[in-house]
Amino acid sequence: MDQTSFLASQLCCCFIILFHLTHSRADLPGTWELLVADAGIASMHTAVTRFNTVVLLDRTNIGPSRKLLPKGHCRFDKNDAVLKLDCYAHSVLLDLHTNQIRPLKILTDTWCSSGQFLPNGTLLQTGGDLDGFKKIRKIDPCDINGSCDWVELNDVELTEGRWYASNQILPDGSVIIVGGRGSNTVEFYPKRINGAVSFPFLLEAEDTQMDNLYPYVHLLPNGHLFVFANTKAVMYDYTKNIVLTVYPQLDGGPRNYPSAGSSVMLPLQGDYSNAEIVICGGAQYGAFLERSTDTPAHGSCGRISATQTDPVWVTEDMPYGRIMGDMVMLPNGDVLIINGAMSGSQGFDMASNPCLNPVLYRPNEPLGLRFMVLNPGTVPRMYHSTANLLPDGRVLLAGSNPHVFYTFDAEFPTELRIEAFSPEYLGPDKANIRPEILEVPETVLFGATFNVIVSVELPVVEIVEVNLASAPFATHSFSQGQRLVKLAVTSAVPDGGVGRYRIGCTAPPNGMVAPPGYYMVFAVNQGVPSVARWVHVS
Repeated sequence: MDQTSFLASQLCCCFIILFHLTHSRADLPGTWELLVADAGIASMHTAVTRFNTVVLLDRTNIGPSRKLLPKGHCRFDKNDAVLKLDCYAHSVLLDLHTNQIRPLKILTDTWCSSGQFLPNGTLLQTGGDLDGFKKIRKIDPCDINGSCDWVELNDVELTEGRWYASNQILPDGSVIIVGGRGSNTVEFYPKRINGAVSFPFLLEAEDTQMDNLYPYVHLLPNGHLFVFANTKAVMYDYTKNIVLTVYPQLDGGPRNYPSAGSSVMLPLQGDYSNAEIVICGGAQYGAFLERSTDTPAHGSCGRISATQTDPVWVTEDMPYGRIMGDMVMLPNGDVLIINGAMSGSQGFDMASNPCLNPVLYRPNEPLGLRFMVLNPGTVPRMYHSTANLLPDGRVLLAGSNPHVFYTFDAEFPTELRIEAFSPEYLGPDKANIRPEILEVPETVLFGATFNVIVSVELPVVEIVEVNLASAPFATHSFSQGQRLVKLAVTSAVPDGGVGRYRIGCTAPPNGMVAPPGYYMVFAVNQGVPSVARWVHVS
């Protein structure tokens, strides 16, 4: 390192130390709250349903959890090395209104599996380890008083076993399942005649410690897929099984499991022709192989306009290096980066130095001014933790189990608490500009026009956005199927009462922009979102 670089690095370190010395928790934006003191399980996979319930899912071969199944519902598995007769729940349903927990019964191993909501709201869940390797499961969500539970499909299975794969819903409502350990292929649900299709890109992206697992898959508004693995990315036409574009390599080291940072596609808006992808963080190459828990994580982010001609990565640095962070798309188009560690890699007991400060990424700010450090939490959320946007604009934090089995007497214990983080837009000083949705259709068709009626305490002084947020399947630092679509809207006009306004909206033009299914619809006034209403788009 030359003298100039050394002095610059020392200045940066001094600035970070000074920042923390002069800013208390109360000075930083955002608030935390404990929702559930003991959920019974550590959630490895999490999804929010249209009933305002949350499906939380661990793996089955974990031994005893802290939540029992109902009497008479034990699971018998002669191949389970820990419990042949397992009377413990490894999945639960959380009610967001009461924070009540109900156990769910999962039969086959869901360790490091994948998922996606289908157009009818059913949660599809695929793969895993051992007896779950080729398994397909479903749950038709319900409210907390319902009887919904997991169903294991016995008449169909995956063509190839899928462990550490990624799912993405497609414009026609089917789901593509991409990759997995030892599976350099893609396949579809419902199953197609050709079964698994070779996708050599995944093999080309693999290195000696893999780094191509849980690939980042984003459906672009042109109908093709952006697929990123390790340091490489392509635009993939899954209908013809051809690579259309090979993007430049992203510098900064590996970005996918076991070195994962995280990734989002920024909001689709305007004429929906442009799609920008952001990828942040990751472990240094070799940290996983060497089982080094103190190797600093990367702090760089890359951003690329994936649908433009001759795209290039534009990079910038986060305030912290971060491995295993979750990037959550907020209703106003900002991105919350939360969870994870600042050293090590993914894997059991492979990381240290938890990153307790969330960071807000503001994509519309100038380069160099996009990151804002937020109020730190107190609960380390390390390996096998999740983050999901809730309909009220908060972000749900669950899980963290960096151990083979549930372990509570460790530096980073198995975490059964569920928390919520409230971004600054939910602060009491914003309450008088926070809109409330009074009327919205339950179903909208592609390209249709419709009205949304809102109320706001203070007069509306600018455009009120109406934005559609998907409900993704969050696992291993990537929210599969996450997207935000900003609708074309008219100015809000008074609608017959004090503080009541009508907004004209145009639904997304097709399933390439918004795949069919249930979305959270948020009205956003001056960056402050309403509580969402669920709408079916088709």
